Amino acid sequence: MSKTFRPWEVDQGWLLSFSLHEFVPAGHAAYFLRDTVREGLDHSAIMSCYAEERGYPPYHPAMMVALLLYGYSRGV
Repeated sequence: MSKTFRPWEVDQGWLLSFSLHEFVPAGHAAYFLRDTVREGLDHSAIMSCYAEERGYPPYHPAMMVALLLYGYSRGV
């Protein structure tokens, strides 16, 4: 059985009345990195490490890679 991850839904609405897309303008580097990581990278080596079903579901590895690359590209 495969590991279950927390959902990564960037279009999901928040409890408040604003959207994430209101803070990040179209054409921003964050969109490029998100799409590149989601569609262009092979995550099989990372995904193979998640075999256990115990514990709280972790964040999706693709989301964490995108966050790491975005932070690195911004010098954070």
